[in-house]
Amino acid sequence: MPGSKSSGSSRTSKGKKSKKRRWTLPPVLAVLPVLLGLSVAAIAWFWQHGYLLYWGDATAHLNIARRIVDSRTPGYEQIGTVWLPLPHALMLPFVRVDAWWRSGLAAAVVSGFCFLWAGGMLYSTIRRLWVAPAAAWAAVLLFALNPNVLYLQSIAMTESVFFACTMTVLYAMARSSPTLAGLGLLGATMTRYEGWFLIPGVVAFFLFTRGWRAALGVGSLASIGPLYWFAHNEVFHGDWLDFYRGQGSAMAIQGGADYPGRGDWLKALQYFGAAAQLVSGWGLVGVGVLGTVVAVVRRQWWLVLFLAMAPAFYVISLHGSGTPIHVPHLWPHSYYNTRYGMAVVPLLAFGGAALVALWPRAWMAALVVAVGVVPWVFYPKSDGWVTWKESQVNSESRRSWTKEAADYLAANYERGTGIVAPFGDLTGIFRDAGIPLRETVHEGNGLYFPALLQRPDLFLWQEWAVAFRDDAVSEVLGKSPRYRRVKLIEVKDSRSVEIYRRVRR
Repeated sequence: MPGSKSSGSSRTSKGKKSKKRRWTLPPVLAVLPVLLGLSVAAIAWFWQHGYLLYWGDATAHLNIARRIVDSRTPGYEQIGTVWLPLPHALMLPFVRVDAWWRSGLAAAVVSGFCFLWAGGMLYSTIRRLWVAPAAAWAAVLLFALNPNVLYLQSIAMTESVFFACTMTVLYAMARSSPTLAGLGLLGATMTRYEGWFLIPGVVAFFLFTRGWRAALGVGSLASIGPLYWFAHNEVFHGDWLDFYRGQGSAMAIQGGADYPGRGDWLKALQYFGAAAQLVSGWGLVGVGVLGTVVAVVRRQWWLVLFLAMAPAFYVISLHGSGTPIHVPHLWPHSYYNTRYGMAVVPLLAFGGAALVALWPRAWMAALVVAVGVVPWVFYPKSDGWVTWKESQVNSESRRSWTKEAADYLAANYERGTGIVAPFGDLTGIFRDAGIPLRETVHEGNGLYFPALLQRPDLFLWQEWAVAFRDDAVSEVLGKSPRYRRVKLIEVKDSRSVEIYRRVRR
């Protein structure tokens, strides 16, 4: 009947409207403002105190990105060979701004965004696994309130980018999405070498859960990263393993020198465990380990295994790949590569979330988070943040001679006269002095650099040169009657820095 039809139509219309009213914003949007506030506050604090450029590797990453766009020979080849390219590529739009390059803020933008992404992916993963907002909040806060995480997301290090990629893979595994997992792995393999180590585990997960087609798709996408890097090293450096055994590699830097954990599995586990405890704090270790057991019992062992693969990579590297870790309370009582312990933080945060998921209440989440962050509450000073402390201790001499040399060049250098200097730590001098890298000549400038060292009488015309005492540049200029040393900088526990100037006739 007409009346019945009209009534049914009205009910259908109301049903459609009610569905529209039930649409809500994605839950992850609730956590992003908190992450953004933490990120911006941390970056502002470290910037205000001048800490963004303490870490030597951070300044190197920043300068590598800068030389791609600011160099005597700018372009792709300036990417280099040892460090993987994605973090440098992400910084390119920002290092073009002189002020951002010189202050380190160019990297903070990238690292901070990746911190937000990683936290958002972790939150979304936990929500999908256990439908427990309290557990998801606990995971994010355990991760984001760690001062070591906040420091590394403020500077030009690669951990934050890697966290963003691996948390994407974790979310993809929870969703059973092979394409997203492959893309996340591709990013990880272009950021840090432990990303390569993750590929077999993720492929195996999709093989058992989705079949061989999904596993093949994930493996194919992820393998683009390592295959590209092998080809890059072969074409530009003549050795497809140059990143592993060439000049500047961890293997070359360590050489044959012994260190705790080399060839000793128990020592390797001990030193990695010590670094992991220092960056995490005993509170997070306690709730994380207990919660990880809970996650395994609740049949989330695939995700636990995935998060445990990066820590396993570092134990293996300590044992046989020339990558030592030094912590202050174990011999040789120094700081070196303590940030490698950061690999365990996502696993412990995941475990903390699993613990909350047993009793998904706000009070339980608050209790677990309180226990996890208790070390930083009772000892809030930066001396207790081992990653910051390492950067502060190990950069004292470098910061001293960098400032002295930069002040001298800023007062005496005339634009356009040119500087010869090996690329590396010395490049920080030019950044601090405000001298564009295109006015310097270094190893990355093709055949010209070795030519001027071999035949300075033909190719060496630059007004200035900066070198470490007894390096290749120092040896050439020390014998040249056309140059004289105008500045010698000697700092305790560091190589002497020499500044040469062309003799005017």
